[in-house]
Amino acid sequence: MSTAIATAAMRPLASVALSTEALVAGYERDLPIVRGIDFSVARGELVVVLGPNGAGKSTFVKAIAGLVPIHSGTVHLAGQPMQTVPVHEKVRHGLAFVPQTENIFATMSINDNLLLAAAILPKTDRAKRIAELYAMFPDLGSRPSLRAGQLSGGQRQMLAVARALIVSPSVLILDEPSAGLSPKIVAEVFAKLKHINASGVTIVLVEQNVRAALAIADRAVILVEGKVRHEGPAATLADDPIVAELYLGARRTPLPVAP
Repeated sequence: MSTAIATAAMRPLASVALSTEALVAGYERDLPIVRGIDFSVARGELVVVLGPNGAGKSTFVKAIAGLVPIHSGTVHLAGQPMQTVPVHEKVRHGLAFVPQTENIFATMSINDNLLLAAAILPKTDRAKRIAELYAMFPDLGSRPSLRAGQLSGGQRQMLAVARALIVSPSVLILDEPSAGLSPKIVAEVFAKLKHINASGVTIVLVEQNVRAALAIADRAVILVEGKVRHEGPAATLADDPIVAELYLGARRTPLPVAP
């Protein structure tokens, strides 16, 4: 039994927000990218998924979201099976996903982006929910008629997150939200994600910016070649040079050579 499943088994079922068991997924059945992943996230956790390029991180979360075919295994959201639920229905169950690219409509205004996302809500609730999100993201609320394509990279990510939050999800999954952003903007985006997590939203975050992600996460899971190779508290992994070298591509300082 993997660490993730063993940990999940020790938790009351109601405390597990999202889990997978023996998940196998990929674009082609004979060439799986995700190869038997056991994974569990508790309600209210912020878990970061790390690993070298090609480890299957994005494919893993896309499979959970329903964007990559699942060949075997299970996905559960709050104890309910999700692997056969259509992608457009998962959001109704409380699962929101922010892809790395093409996560906003650049030719539409900020407000129209949010209105489109809010179409899933009853008409009577849409204006109120959009107002709540403008309060949460004041940079967006200050100019709702601005075309989304005119926003900075960080502001685009904030809009993408706001679109995902429109349905008040229980679990928010983000794929590389820091990609292409400056360190200052990354810090702002991650601070906002930490605030969202503190409000009660469970977050699963795929990231290449290891140190910034570990700084806000409760726990980290490291994938290598489509499998979980290591996991543990984020604070512990952040200072573990062996983990960094083996799984994240860092290199330790060589030992001094004796004269």
